[in-house]
Amino acid sequence: MVENPSLKVFLVENHEDTLTYLSRYLRDCGHDVSSARDMTSALKGLSEQQVDVLISDIGLPDGDGWQLMKSLQEASTCPPFGIAMSGFSMRSDCEKSMKAGYKHHLIKPFLPEDLDILLEEAFRQREKS
Repeated sequence: MVENPSLKVFLVENHEDTLTYLSRYLRDCGHDVSSARDMTSALKGLSEQQVDVLISDIGLPDGDGWQLMKSLQEASTCPPFGIAMSGFSMRSDCEKSMKAGYKHHLIKPFLPEDLDILLEEAFRQREKS
């Protein structure tokens, strides 16, 4: 875990239990967390605030995480660090996430430590800026 990270994280996840668990975990780690359960709400929320990290599920009820990232880029509201997550483990899915603009693609289920490593990278990137 990063000590005193103060990262602003926006989490997009439509599965209620996963959203609850990840939000709680991120807050317990000291992060400021906002969330949405679909692409439309995420676009609205991300247009109203600046965040350090976007963590988005790929499968959303009204689109997908790849479309979300493309829309954010087009609107110039793309967070500096994006983490895609999904149950999709095909190499092509991970590549599609990278092409969409995500820095990483976590495959569910993943360990909290896997997320911690990526958040440490996001923190270091933010500190360099």
